[in-house]
Amino acid sequence: MGILTDHMKRLVNEQQLGFHATVCPDGSPNLSPKGSTRVWDDDHLFFADICSPQTIANLRAGSLIEVNVVDQFVRKGYRFKGRAVIHEPGSIEFAEGIERMRADGSKLTGRVKAVVVSRCGTLSRSSHRPTTTGQRPKRTCSKPTARASQGCTTPHPVRPAADRSGPSSSHSR
Repeated sequence: MGILTDHMKRLVNEQQLGFHATVCPDGSPNLSPKGSTRVWDDDHLFFADICSPQTIANLRAGSLIEVNVVDQFVRKGYRFKGRAVIHEPGSIEFAEGIERMRADGSKLTGRVKAVVVSRCGTLSRSSHRPTTTGQRPKRTCSKPTARASQGCTTPHPVRPAADRSGPSSSHSR
C-alpha cells in the first residue's frame, strides 16, 4: 500500500485544484495554483504544465515541491511534500498524463508543455477552523520580543512608537 489513502485520492480528484509551492533560486517562495492536479498512483500526484514557467524553472534548479489540496467547504485537506520529475513531450509518462487528462474530460491537453509527477514523501493534514465569532483568529508568537506591528500578540506587547516617546509637548507643562 502506498502513502496516499483512498480518502486522500478522493479529495485530490474531487478538488482538482492544488496549490504547488516551490522555492526560487533567490530563496523567495513561488506558489502557483494548478487546476490539473490529479493522482498518478498510490505514491504520486501530477499536474500539467500549461503555463508554469517559474514553477518549472524552480523544479529544474532542484527545488522540492509542496502541494496543498483543501476541501474548502469542510476546510480540511492535505499537504504533500517531496521531489518532482518533469516529463517532456515524447516520453511515456507525458503520453500517459495526457491520456489521463483526456479520460477526465480535459480540453487543455493540446496546451500541455510537460507533465510533472511529484512523489509524496511526507504529508500532513491541514485544518482551517473558523472562529466562533466569524473573525480571523489572532496570531500568537513564541518569542516575547516579537512586535505587535507584525500581526503578533504577546503577553507583553510592544507599545507603538508614539507611546514610547514620552509626553508630547501638548501634555507637558
